[in-house]
Amino acid sequence: MTASLILASASQIRADLLRNAGIDFDIIPARIDEEMIRASLEAEGASPRDLADALAEFKARKISEKHFGSLVLGCDQVAELEQKVLSKPKDKEEARAQLTAMSGKVHRLLSAAVLYEDGKPIWRHVGLVRLKMRELSPEYIADYVDRNWDSIRHSVGAYKLEEEGVRLFAKVDGDYFNVLGLPLTELLSYLIVRGDLKI
Repeated sequence: MTASLILASASQIRADLLRNAGIDFDIIPARIDEEMIRASLEAEGASPRDLADALAEFKARKISEKHFGSLVLGCDQVAELEQKVLSKPKDKEEARAQLTAMSGKVHRLLSAAVLYEDGKPIWRHVGLVRLKMRELSPEYIADYVDRNWDSIRHSVGAYKLEEEGVRLFAKVDGDYFNVLGLPLTELLSYLIVRGDLKI
């Protein structure tokens, strides 16, 4: 990287994706009130796509305003089922309810990334994945949540496709990196075109 990059996120998965791609970066998590921002945007009728994009931008902007001279990457992911946004589950009961609602249906994951430089946005992308969940029995859902709670409590939709959660799905249409919460291919393409990454 010819420019320094800051990841404005505490996500271990996003950090691993960048590290595995050979990117040098620093981590400075952006502390924003996601619940307040989400509630405000939803009250204004924001679409799930706009919600993911706005939350990613808030994070990038907050860190960029204090770190001129660096590229700052903000990310956010939203799950949407029948035009309703799903959040990270607050407890096991909510996780079971989310999985029950998604059972046998298609839902969408929207993974937004926004790059800021010197306090201004220079690139953004929202990746879309459609996931068809298998019909799940209440018993399996309860057992799945109990077995995986420590991991899935941090994931929108109460599953992780890279873990046992892959068993929940009959079909996944879209980029796997978007499932993990970062449109990595598009980000790398932009950095290469910009001249920050050499190939």
